[in-house]
Amino acid sequence: MTLRLDGRVAVVTGAGAGLGRQHALLLARQGAKVVVNDLGGSTSGVGSDSAAADKVVAEIKVEGGTAVPNYESVSTQESAERIIKTAVDAFGKIDILINNAGILRDKSFGKSDLKDFAEVFQVHYWGTVFCTKAAWGPMSEQKYGRVVFTTSVAGTSGNFGQSNYGSAKAGMLGLMNCLAIEGRKNNVLVNAISPGALTRMTDNLGLDESFMKKLDPAFVSPAVAWLASERCDVTATIITAAAGGFGRLHFFETKGVQFDPSQPITVELFDRAFDRINDLSTADPTTPGTEGRMQERLDTLAKPAA
Repeated sequence: MTLRLDGRVAVVTGAGAGLGRQHALLLARQGAKVVVNDLGGSTSGVGSDSAAADKVVAEIKVEGGTAVPNYESVSTQESAERIIKTAVDAFGKIDILINNAGILRDKSFGKSDLKDFAEVFQVHYWGTVFCTKAAWGPMSEQKYGRVVFTTSVAGTSGNFGQSNYGSAKAGMLGLMNCLAIEGRKNNVLVNAISPGALTRMTDNLGLDESFMKKLDPAFVSPAVAWLASERCDVTATIITAAAGGFGRLHFFETKGVQFDPSQPITVELFDRAFDRINDLSTADPTTPGTEGRMQERLDTLAKPAA
C-alpha cells in the first residue's frame, strides 16, 4: 500500500481557498489528478466567481501537477453530478472525493431564520449527499474509493451561534456511519475530518494572533491526504486536526444496566440506576451496526448475580 496518489483522480469541493485549496495542492503534490471545485461565492454562499478555482488550478500546474477547474455549486443533485462528471470526462474516473464546500450563517437559535437553516443544510449536508451519491456508483464498480467528509467541533461538541452549521455537520456523521458499512465490501472507505484552521470562515473569531498562526489550514491536509490514500484502511473514523495536532474522535456507550424485560420496567427503576447508566468509566467504543451493547446486557440476565 502506498501513500502516493499517482494515477488517482480526486475531486475537492470548495477548493478555491482555505482548507480546500490546501487539500487540492497536497493531493496534487502526492500525484493525484485533481478537479478543483469552487463556486467562488462569499462565506455566506452569495455570488459566484470562477477566479478562485482557476487560481488554484494554476498553482497546481506551476508545481508540475495536473488539475482542471469546476465552478458548480454542490447544493443541487444536478450540479453535483456535473462536478463528478468533470473528473470522469477529464481523467476517465473518480477515486477520491473530499467533501469540503461550506457556508456560514451564524446566529443564536432564538434569532435564527429557518431559511438560513435550510440553506446551510443544503450546502453542508445535502451537498455532501449529492456529491457522494454521484461518485458512489463509479467507485463501487471499480472496487475502489476514498470519501472524506468535513465535520466540525460545532457538531460533535457544540458551539454558540452555530445551531444550523453544527447540526448539519453532525448529520453527515450519521451518513458516514451507514455508508462505511455499505461501502466496505467494494473497498470504498468513508471517513471524516474535523479541522481547526484559520480560513475565511473563521477569521472573525477574535483569537490571539500568535495562536491564529498555529491554525494554518496546511496543517490539516496531511490527514486528508492519508485518508485519501491506499494506506488508509479504516472507515467510519473521525480524525481531528488542528495546529499540527491530530486525534481520533469516537462514540462510546457505557456498560449501563439491564432490567428483566419480562417484568415491568418503571421510571423509578431507571432513576435508581441512573448513576450506573451514566458511569463513563465503563464506556467502550461503539461498533458498526445497530446492536450496540444490547446483547451483552441481555446476556447478564442468564448469569447469577455477583
